[in-house]
Amino acid sequence: MIQQIDASGKPSRQQTFGVAFVGSGSAQLKTVLSNDQLAAVVDTSDEWIATRTGIRQRHIAGPDESVRSLGAQAAAAAIAQANLAPADIDLILLATSTPDDLFGSACQIQHEIGASRAVAFDITAACSGFVFALVTAAQFIRTGAYKNVVVIGADVLSRLTDWRDRRTCVLFGDGAGAMVMQRCEESDRLLSFEMHSDGSLNDCLNATYQHESTPLADEVTTQKGGFVPITMNGREVYRFAVKRVPEVLEKALFHAGLSTSDIDWLILHQANQRILDAVAQRLGIPAERVVSNMAKHGNTDAASIPIAIDEWVRAGKIKPGDTLALSGFGAGLSWGAAILKWGQ
Repeated sequence: MIQQIDASGKPSRQQTFGVAFVGSGSAQLKTVLSNDQLAAVVDTSDEWIATRTGIRQRHIAGPDESVRSLGAQAAAAAIAQANLAPADIDLILLATSTPDDLFGSACQIQHEIGASRAVAFDITAACSGFVFALVTAAQFIRTGAYKNVVVIGADVLSRLTDWRDRRTCVLFGDGAGAMVMQRCEESDRLLSFEMHSDGSLNDCLNATYQHESTPLADEVTTQKGGFVPITMNGREVYRFAVKRVPEVLEKALFHAGLSTSDIDWLILHQANQRILDAVAQRLGIPAERVVSNMAKHGNTDAASIPIAIDEWVRAGKIKPGDTLALSGFGAGLSWGAAILKWGQ
């Protein structure tokens, strides 16, 4: 076990375990919506979308696909890559803003993959969700409560997209990715993390619940309504991201005792290529070390970081021992970063 050091610099009585990252997976969606196809729906073009966002296409969940099915597919692939069985999993955390069931979809995924021993619950933090869920999972592992944890990011944003609004509909896609985290007694591969929220900026990006009052009995009224499509102030979100993301990454690197030169791969939430380029430039990280797959996936919310990790792992680009700098940012507004080493 890893020994904790207290404020005086002496070993504390409490001992904790380390965290290892041992498997990745992602879902393979059937339907692709290209920019040219989207141009037949709203007044836009492939050139307009690509030059402003870096997106060429996105995947759309079909009638037989859901957060449950996509999340289960990604989780099963990650578990298999980790050489584990579903029965080995102790905890499943699902980061999503679009659950199939408003009471949560993690339990549905738990049943779908046959992880009968696992406790499962959802976390909602939008585009920061996967990083927040990863950090949450690490706390259960470090205390020794659980050994094998699956963290999933899955969203079907097509449910919340206004396909008549060309400012937002060009951005979003559906997808799911997953990672297996495992208890480790010899080292801790989650080197550091940093998380923040600012609810005063909530109006910049949201999908709010709107209702009307409905009389029920005497002077009692109830609310009846639903969630409206995503609205976004793109200019303010861009300003927020290019300022806060480099800051949170620099803080996380400082906590880890590392510098930007130690990063093998910068993996940001895939929101907009311009944001990725601006963050990398500010941090002095060369383009060849910045992971970008938004050209074929678009913005998949909580799914974007784990999908990117899985694609780079399976392509042999991310190797055991590589240092990854992750950052999620978006609605809330919220933002966070995690520095980790891939593998056991």
